[in-house]
Amino acid sequence: MESISEVISKILKERKVQGNSVELAKSSLQNPKVKNFLTTHQAEISKDMIAASLTNLYIYAQQVESANDKIVADYQPQLFINGGIIDITYVPTKAKALASQEKQTAKKIELIDLPAKLRQVKLADVEQTPERKLALLEIASFLKSFEQDPHTRGLYLEGDFGVGKTFLLAGLANTIASRGYQVSFLHVPSFIAGLSSHFSDNSLNQEVDRLANVPVLILDDIGAETLSEWSRDDILGVILQKRMDNVLPTFFSSNMDMKQLEEHFAETRNNLDEVKAKRLMERVRFLSKEVFVDGANRRNPS
Repeated sequence: MESISEVISKILKERKVQGNSVELAKSSLQNPKVKNFLTTHQAEISKDMIAASLTNLYIYAQQVESANDKIVADYQPQLFINGGIIDITYVPTKAKALASQEKQTAKKIELIDLPAKLRQVKLADVEQTPERKLALLEIASFLKSFEQDPHTRGLYLEGDFGVGKTFLLAGLANTIASRGYQVSFLHVPSFIAGLSSHFSDNSLNQEVDRLANVPVLILDDIGAETLSEWSRDDILGVILQKRMDNVLPTFFSSNMDMKQLEEHFAETRNNLDEVKAKRLMERVRFLSKEVFVDGANRRNPS
């Protein structure tokens, strides 16, 4: 069987009477990417196929050699064997594919009373300090388990102000969303304070049900809210009970450890009820593993 280089040489010789074709052949068949394709697919390509495909090879070579010669914006040409000829298809550039993926990921994350910039956080952006090592290991462990079981237990990140708990959870949320799962990420104090906005259109039950059933729920800054018996028992309690019943991944961040959070739940505006607080904390403990996050306050400019 003739080698590709021998076939190319013969074609060039056969085309010598046709000046334009010779130039076309020379400029396309000598292109490194064309050569690589022809070599890789040598067993599938005949002399006649190359001759019949010179125009396509020329167009392809021109496009890969010139950044300004693009037929379709954001797409790059790619050679493939199409029956008896070598043809061109167009695939998204890496930049286009990444932008499309990020757009799809953004659709999977619902931010409630949180800044939009959290959509841009990647786990790779998180500085891997010794104080965050445990939290990052637990997040990695969750993601590995979540690939096999979408009913994996979540995490309760507790630590002081500004140590990066929300940032860590944003990176986690974007990773989960990039895998096609819907994530609701809400700031608990703002959510509780805004519950009355649902009264006018009777949408509260629908909102509670939606959060109770979303595949992944992240409750940020829990413990910083002001609770009534109603918001504790009929809102947080209902959401967490349904998530516990269905074993849905749930994450929390808090400045309080779990014992302090239980004390917080016990005291509402008008009452002290340790039994109901204990019942609510049973759901939190069932749904999440407590992980301490240490470090300096990164919100402090000094």
